[in-house]
Amino acid sequence: MSRWFAYDDGRSVGTVSAEGGIVLRDEEHEAGARLTLKHGANYISVSCSVYGWMDHTRFFGSMTEAQREFLLMKPPLANMVENILSEGRNDLKMWEAIADFVRRFP
Repeated sequence: MSRWFAYDDGRSVGTVSAEGGIVLRDEEHEAGARLTLKHGANYISVSCSVYGWMDHTRFFGSMTEAQREFLLMKPPLANMVENILSEGRNDLKMWEAIADFVRRFP
């Protein structure tokens, strides 16, 4: 079961990210992942992280596309942290899952 919640109790939404974009949506998974939708002057992006393992940012041509992909990335990202990290540290399985995720969501 996927357990997502607003990152930092929603306080990050509306703030300026390190890259200079405005954070529009920011969610965290209790097992150690985060998805952030940002809009900058010249970009729209979704950044996803698995704490201690990966940071992956995708760029989009429209807000509609970015929002759709944000939602599509949530289940596989949750699956990665719920099924691999929660079972204990398994480097090989985690790196394989990360490689699959990045291939699926380039």
